[in-house]
Amino acid sequence: MADWLIETGIGEERALLVDRGEVLAARLRWPGELEAGEIAEGVLIARFSGTPRGRARFASGEEALVDRLPREAAQGRTMRFEITRSAMGEAKRRKPAHARPSDEPCRPAPTLLEQLGGRELRRFPAGCWEEVWAEASEGIVAFRQGALQFSPTPAMTLVDVDGHLLPRDLALEAVDPLARAIARFGLSGSIGVDFPTLREKGERKAVDGALGVALADWDHERTAINGFGFVQLVAKLEGPSLLHRLHFARSGAAARMLMRRAEEVAEPGVLLLTAHPQVIASILPDWLAELTRRTGREVRLAPDPGLAPHAAFAQAVAR
Repeated sequence: MADWLIETGIGEERALLVDRGEVLAARLRWPGELEAGEIAEGVLIARFSGTPRGRARFASGEEALVDRLPREAAQGRTMRFEITRSAMGEAKRRKPAHARPSDEPCRPAPTLLEQLGGRELRRFPAGCWEEVWAEASEGIVAFRQGALQFSPTPAMTLVDVDGHLLPRDLALEAVDPLARAIARFGLSGSIGVDFPTLREKGERKAVDGALGVALADWDHERTAINGFGFVQLVAKLEGPSLLHRLHFARSGAAARMLMRRAEEVAEPGVLLLTAHPQVIASILPDWLAELTRRTGREVRLAPDPGLAPHAAFAQAVAR
């Protein structure tokens, strides 16, 4: 039976839906940001003329786009807002969080344990998180005689289906790996899938039917596949997926992974964390304090510009 497993790391919470050793789905949460489900007070710093929209700033300094403002809401007013979507990183910009006015009491965003249930444990089964993390970081999912290439863009997540089978066979072979990857990467929002060109209506109908079966448990809407092989999937978007985190916040993701690796060092000695300077710069002082508390060790940092961000490592060294 599938079971959500929750791991509370340094700087992030992680969740895996595991069934007999296979990871079916994954979720990732970075506390400290404005998150969907949070209700907090903020100052309305801008009101867009002629619309119920504006911009609010919260105690952390983070800002959000606000909708559904009442007519009497004036710039400079302190209000209570519900966050409906976290900020979304992109290659050249960062889309701010979304919010709307609320009369409910202030509350923090729910943890992954509160969202998903399941059980909390100190460490996932060996290799499970590393496998999903590496797959999402690369953005490529291989399957029999083909592969899926995932490319997050400002408009949508694009998925290219490539392989050596006949178009109909390749499209059908790609359906189940696509459904599994959507769950493992925690994808939502708009997803465009570029299957091979399918000229025959019967071929397109077969792929549509297979998609319906494979995605039956995922709450979404989708278009019918067109003659060029393109289909669009749309699901409610509340925040960045694992795929988006690892593509648009690589240094931050690598820094959090380094914290996890450091906790697993078994040999005695000082913890030496070696990483690209951008990864080192992403490590917050609170994280280092928490790592020291969890391990009972002194921690040292060693920037190495020759290392790729994902190649950061931790080891024990003598004093």
